[in-house]
Amino acid sequence: MNAQAFTRWQDYKFGMFIHWGLYALLERGEWVMFKEQIDVDEYRKLSDDFHAESFDPNIWAETAKAAGMKYMVLTSRHHDGFSLFDSPSSFGAFTSMHAACKRDIVAAYTRACREAGLGVGLYYSPMDWRFPGFFAPKMYAKSAQAMKEQCHGQIDELMSNYGKIDILWYDGGNDCWLAHARDIRHQGEVQYTRENPQCPNFWDGDRLDELVRTKQPEILINERIGAMNHADFYISEGKVGKYNFAQPWESCFTLAGAWGYCKGATPTPLRECVQMLIQTVVGGGNLLLNVGPRPDGRIEDNQVARLKEIGEWLKAFGESVYSTRGGPIQPDRWGGTTWSNNILYVHILHWFENSIRIPRPSASVLSCISLTGSEVSITEEGEWVTLSVPPEDRQAIDTIIKLEIDDDVGNAYKSMQITTE
Repeated sequence: MNAQAFTRWQDYKFGMFIHWGLYALLERGEWVMFKEQIDVDEYRKLSDDFHAESFDPNIWAETAKAAGMKYMVLTSRHHDGFSLFDSPSSFGAFTSMHAACKRDIVAAYTRACREAGLGVGLYYSPMDWRFPGFFAPKMYAKSAQAMKEQCHGQIDELMSNYGKIDILWYDGGNDCWLAHARDIRHQGEVQYTRENPQCPNFWDGDRLDELVRTKQPEILINERIGAMNHADFYISEGKVGKYNFAQPWESCFTLAGAWGYCKGATPTPLRECVQMLIQTVVGGGNLLLNVGPRPDGRIEDNQVARLKEIGEWLKAFGESVYSTRGGPIQPDRWGGTTWSNNILYVHILHWFENSIRIPRPSASVLSCISLTGSEVSITEEGEWVTLSVPPEDRQAIDTIIKLEIDDDVGNAYKSMQITTE
């Protein structure tokens, strides 16, 4: 792991996930091909209607920045096998270059990210529903091998042809994903499970990892290609990850509906979005919040509006989020803390009582103010610090109290930091 790149990733805190592909044309989410068992040849015909006429990655990047996001991750290829980049390795030339739009979407996207000063992330799924070998890797061994070779070839292309890539976000590459079978039974007996996959190390993670890190020495990679020893951070999908400093982590959620575009989906309320972010960062993680652009490439207006609202909140209170670290006080049901140098930020998401109590630091408190109100009552007694604000100053989203102490917060709470799960 590159230490400088890792620090930069930890400082990001908030990023935009983008699921976009042929499935957007059907307006029923990114798994529509599999869930509705659409014929492979019929599904391919969608590429004739993939014009991407309103695709503008600069607008995507502007929207991300307006939301207070610091990095982006785009689905370069999802499980349906359709690639948003110029890929000679693609089986059957199933790419955006051969679709109606005739564009290298990834090339335009990576340029826009860099021009906007955002971290560049690429999602890639090695699995491919077009291959019988995915569903039965032993029965259709040649097909499975061809799928694997496609994966290695496409990763080489992505790591070689698009400049510096900050994040490689694998999905569906864990061995237990093969055949979509977490619990395969034969004559009543379990044959293959998450702990006992049908084809261990199917994707040859060591060789793939060497390829990626040789091409992109500063890249950070998630764990979804297999063993955690290849990864720099792990993913908690659809839920806030555990309070944990031993293994860097990221939570990913979707802003509206499924990950891919769903017509008429309603964005998550502002309060829930911000609290999702705060619950993530107080636990030591980053939040990757997904949008699914329309078939033409535009992000829905109501999603853009919600993202701007999150950005306005972060403009006011971002000092308690960006470039901080989670903890060192373990999150409680009322909220949690972030810190930077000698500043401790107390995030109170829920007022169950008229005051909250946190462990007293081993250093003196120099000042105590509210970022979101006018008054703070502070009492230091024994091993505890008790904090309260008047009811009229308690915020529905997050009441933030800023404590300045005369030592580094990490030192003042050193015995409280969690180092293992």
